[in-house]
Amino acid sequence: MTPAAASRIAVVTGASSGIGAATARQLAAEGYRVVLTARRKDRIEALTEEITTAGGQATAYTLDVTDRTAVDEFASAFKTIGVLVNNAGGALGADPIATGDPAQWRQMYETNVIGTLNITQALLPALTASGDGTVVVLSSTAGHGTYEGGGGYVAAKHAEHVLAETLRLEIVGTPVRVIEVAPGMVKTEEFALTRFGGDSDKAAKVYAGVAQPLTADDVAETITWAVTRPSHVNIDLLVVRPRAQASNTKVHREL
Repeated sequence: MTPAAASRIAVVTGASSGIGAATARQLAAEGYRVVLTARRKDRIEALTEEITTAGGQATAYTLDVTDRTAVDEFASAFKTIGVLVNNAGGALGADPIATGDPAQWRQMYETNVIGTLNITQALLPALTASGDGTVVVLSSTAGHGTYEGGGGYVAAKHAEHVLAETLRLEIVGTPVRVIEVAPGMVKTEEFALTRFGGDSDKAAKVYAGVAQPLTADDVAETITWAVTRPSHVNIDLLVVRPRAQASNTKVHREL
């Protein structure tokens, strides 16, 4: 489905790597002019060049979604946009509640929840003005079930899920859809490594013995499919896991 002219712009947060970068590539291939936002300028500029070389349309904009002043300045450039993909976020640490670092909890809440709130609030008028807007919230299966050692991340992702669910109730009747995509185990180059402070051994153990975790492209394809449904079709919640993962705590490993 080729997006209508008023809905051709898609903003993707956290587009410097992983799911965000993959989603930007796939939306560009579907005819959207993608606006790539992230803190790492070199990464999004390189991806912008890649997309434009391939014949797509892309613009890079360095942005920290937790900085509300910067977010409002960014949003002021748009009268209309068609799609907002709230991908910026991530996990830090895997300590139990008894010893968890409050600073990590606070940072996860700021990036996953307040960042999503900031950019969604700032761009909602432009999404509405398009006459056919879509807000995507990339949450996690952590937003729908808990597991030991995941308290801070689980709490943040539960909050992000509630944000999406509540927004959908509050704006029903406007020309804006709210889609939540909740991936399970996804193997990207940075997620687990960041979570464990750069400890590659701990990061590798997350995926040990799992034949085929999801890839960033798998999730990006899911997001793109949901976004490109006809305007009257809202994919409220789509949970996607690898076949080897039955739940957050039940994973088949071939060790």
